[in-house]
Amino acid sequence: MKILRTPDSCFSSLSDFSFDPHYTQIKTHDGSDLQVHHIDEGPKEAPLVLCMHGQPVWSYLYRKMIPFLNTDGLRVICPDLVGYGKSDKPASRDDYSYECQVDWMGQWLEKNDFSGITFFGQDWGGLIGLRMVVDHPDRFARVVVGNTGLPLNADLEQDTVDKVMAFRQDGQRLSFLDMAFALSRLGGVVDEPDAYPMGFAHWQKFCWNTVDMPAGFLMEMMINRPATWKVAPRVLLNRYLGTALRPITPLGRAYESPFPDASYKMGPRAMPSQVPTLPTDPSLEAQKKAWEFFLQFDKPFLCLFTEDDPVTSGLERSFIGRVPGTTGLPHQIFPRGGHFLQERCHRELSAAISELISST
Repeated sequence: MKILRTPDSCFSSLSDFSFDPHYTQIKTHDGSDLQVHHIDEGPKEAPLVLCMHGQPVWSYLYRKMIPFLNTDGLRVICPDLVGYGKSDKPASRDDYSYECQVDWMGQWLEKNDFSGITFFGQDWGGLIGLRMVVDHPDRFARVVVGNTGLPLNADLEQDTVDKVMAFRQDGQRLSFLDMAFALSRLGGVVDEPDAYPMGFAHWQKFCWNTVDMPAGFLMEMMINRPATWKVAPRVLLNRYLGTALRPITPLGRAYESPFPDASYKMGPRAMPSQVPTLPTDPSLEAQKKAWEFFLQFDKPFLCLFTEDDPVTSGLERSFIGRVPGTTGLPHQIFPRGGHFLQERCHRELSAAISELISST
């Protein structure tokens, strides 16, 4: 397996990310060594909060929450998924799958021997982390999820499956504008279970077909939300000429920093296609077993979502009232915060997690 490692110099200009790095060696399926990075902040004997990020970001996403959680007397662990941040990056698409990520992070968890964990996961961090809870239940005391899910579409109509598969394989190039328009029209997984896979397929296809996947630019757009006139020329050039979308703000450059060139971006490109939106996805049986587990899970399970996230809107309903541990907890739906709510709702998230730990 060919494995890339981002040079430390790529992160040297990040003035708001001064956390000490910690590294763990794990093994791939072919016996290759992989180095997984994580942050470990706060007293070692304190209650432990494990925060996991998604795609296309890295542990930088939690830089605003860490001080608040530390102030509340909590220890915070934030790993970088394989393919992201300061962790190693396999260079081939075939190296990435949902099951591989679950295995890799499970190895990382066991090697560090973390226990008594309050888990928080968002985006892919939730998909992977929830499966880690299933595989290592004795290590987890509580679960908190935000803008994520445990997708299982076993009963999707075959006509929808055929349409999504044909769309994925039709060879059409999607621009950033095409993808963004399709995602903005998503009605939510729960409300439109048949329409959602086709809408989300635009994100899957854009990420895979865009060799220089614009991670930093995407985060600029979602977090900074610049005025249209500032980005329109670049977006139009991308649509009609295929020019790359480069970040121009410190925040965008921070999220782009793990990827010195396009060859390092296989993780962000490949992982969206691994989200199990179809009954033909290879992780289907593992997802069924995970749901069997959570339908019996009675440890505290808190949901913290946002109304304005088109990707996961409504997914909290797949947990609340179904997972026994959700009963009686103060679930929250923030009116604004976008998909990456850690950036805008960091105070509210930190307070909710701290309160859950102190009260249960």
